[in-house]
Amino acid sequence: MKCVVSVLGKDRSGIVAAVAVALADCGANIDDISQTILSGMFSMTMMTTLNPEVADFDTVQARLNQVGEDLGMQITIQREDVFQFMYKI
Repeated sequence: MKCVVSVLGKDRSGIVAAVAVALADCGANIDDISQTILSGMFSMTMMTTLNPEVADFDTVQARLNQVGEDLGMQITIQREDVFQFMYKI
């Protein structure tokens, strides 16, 4: 299952590592990544592939929510088809 992960918050050390470790622990693969820092605000978008045999969508979402709380950041995950539908004109 393809998913889009978005991360937003105040820049600090270890953000990419924490999110990547959480995804790896859930058996997910990072297919593509884009990140930027604007005036101290960190923004990252990842295209990922989940492995439902290791962790289903809800499990990955819960894990990323915990990482977001730990980092003081907003982390969201959306299924790619829902993400694409939301931004269709």
